[in-house]
Amino acid sequence: MNSTYHILNGDCLKEMFPKSLKGELIVARECLVDGDVEGESLDDLLEVRAKFICSKYPVFSEEEYQQGTSIEIKKILKAAEEDEVNLWFEDDLFCQVNFWFCLNLLFENGKMEKIFLVRPNQGNEYNFGKMSEQELILAHGNKILIDADSLKLMAYLWRHYQKQEWIAMHEIGRIVQKRFPFILPAVNAQIDRLSKGSFEGRPKESLKKIMAELQTNEFGPIFREFCKREEIYGFGDFQVRSLLQEIERDS
Repeated sequence: MNSTYHILNGDCLKEMFPKSLKGELIVARECLVDGDVEGESLDDLLEVRAKFICSKYPVFSEEEYQQGTSIEIKKILKAAEEDEVNLWFEDDLFCQVNFWFCLNLLFENGKMEKIFLVRPNQGNEYNFGKMSEQELILAHGNKILIDADSLKLMAYLWRHYQKQEWIAMHEIGRIVQKRFPFILPAVNAQIDRLSKGSFEGRPKESLKKIMAELQTNEFGPIFREFCKREEIYGFGDFQVRSLLQEIERDS
């Protein structure tokens, strides 16, 4: 009997996931947009990530990472060729890097067919959380088939991301732009993160501008304004706090 899997971008979506949509829920509980992503094999990568997460975010232990993330991600490998896989990811860079990783995992595990992308509706491109149950059901009904050729191309985004091969990523984004127009803006947002001379990368420069305009170092107002201006990044409070600490340390 064929199975259906829903790979979700986070626990928030899991909590509000429509009961009428049948299938096993898998949460891609990672933030691959942040930190070391070295590792050819999945086990190597998860080991690297566990060490990074526990050093960067000390509220997590390696055992908690293993139970909450490693085990969950490895469930993706259960998807057989005849099974249906629905990937629920938003358009921001945080989500997209995790999406590229999941695509690569499926591709390198030999899963090539019946793979679909479920995107938020117009106006909520960066936030499933603002959608109603009915809107989520409708989004599932409008899911996009990722054909084998597109899968192969977009799966390479992850390997290029690991190796910091930005030109190759940009070229893939350009090739798939007509069918997957959200890829290129995410790739460009990643490229804009890079420091160039005195320019410390778009996120940091944006934060410095916000602090100057609001005339405050208080996290709450800065974080809310950053999320408003830089939705394309999808950074959470952990990522923004870390950037602010780096700005403070370097000033």
